[in-house]
Amino acid sequence: MIVSPDTERENRVPPGQHLLERWPVLHHGSVPEIDEKAWKFKLSGLVEREAVFTFEEFMAFPRVDVMSDIHCVTRWSRLNNTWEGVSTSGIKDRVSILPEAKYVMVHGARGFSTNLLLDDFFSEDVLFAVKHDGKDLTAEHGAPVRLVVPRLYFWKSAKWVTGVEFMAENRPGFWESKGYHMHGDPWKEERYSSP
Repeated sequence: MIVSPDTERENRVPPGQHLLERWPVLHHGSVPEIDEKAWKFKLSGLVEREAVFTFEEFMAFPRVDVMSDIHCVTRWSRLNNTWEGVSTSGIKDRVSILPEAKYVMVHGARGFSTNLLLDDFFSEDVLFAVKHDGKDLTAEHGAPVRLVVPRLYFWKSAKWVTGVEFMAENRPGFWESKGYHMHGDPWKEERYSSP
């Protein structure tokens, strides 16, 4: 099991946050209905050759387990979450990423997306989760596949993932284009791009 470094802090709750036992469901609009048989995972952008995988192919990738905390921009945190899925590092050998790639845009169903620094995306504790606390993800929590980026606010853990685009320049994703911070570090309270 990979243990997120933030769980080893003496104080695990970032400034302005309060603890919850439950995992709230938060999203914009209705929950998309995703047919796993039709679902595709696309690696695109600054790669030598784009690659597309079916759900069955994606589920055959090597799995990892990660223990992390969740910190939502709406000021709640939940400790000791266990995730199972595919490490972002595990997709590195699926495509040849060009050296000018410095950022990623993680794309999800219905136009949802989030931007990340390449280094944040490939952190050891970042994964494409299919299970949470031993159970399959529900559609409300991002099934069939959601990104989990433990060290950033939870909107960066995009739901309903359909692919990753490698980019040379940073550009805002869905929430970032609506005023959320381009990076989202909860320990620095990077909630919004302007006061």
